[in-house]
Amino acid sequence: MPNRNDAALAFLKSRRSRPAKLFTYPVPTREQMEEILTAATRVPDHGKLEPWRLIVLQGAAFRRLADLAEARAKELGGDEEKIAKGRGQYDLGKLAVVVIASPKPSPKIPPAEQLLSAGALCFGIVNAAEAAGWGANWLTGWPAHDATFAARAFGCGEGETVAGIVHIGTPPEDGPDRPRPDLSRLVTWVEA
Repeated sequence: MPNRNDAALAFLKSRRSRPAKLFTYPVPTREQMEEILTAATRVPDHGKLEPWRLIVLQGAAFRRLADLAEARAKELGGDEEKIAKGRGQYDLGKLAVVVIASPKPSPKIPPAEQLLSAGALCFGIVNAAEAAGWGANWLTGWPAHDATFAARAFGCGEGETVAGIVHIGTPPEDGPDRPRPDLSRLVTWVEA
């Protein structure tokens, strides 16, 4: 019989997704972030490729990124709504980890699996931050998917993409919980 970790299961079943725009200070210290990232990077990395890299954003970096998002929106002929959405998470950011999917050439590990490793890392950061008592929210937004913005903002090179931007801070005391998936609609059991 496997050894159950009831505390971990209870944590995962009860975790809430709180909006990053509601996070306040304080944010984790560098030492606390290193603990979170150490826990989070224990993800499937397929042959120890580590097909991702991380950028921790703080302070004035958010203003710089908000301005870059606005400039890029204007280059694209975006309206006020596109500009506001582009600036949004950066204007309100306190601390965030940008996960850059950075696939490596490999005859054994397909690029899709390497991208999934970056996605698993995003969720690992969310869970590790929340387990450490912080609020965490995984976002992207249109600028993160714009290759020009990603290159200017995060130094993304050929083949690199932003898998996620995980905002971390002090969450509100309580917040709305969203409906959970109806497993009876989504799960198929196959026994033969």
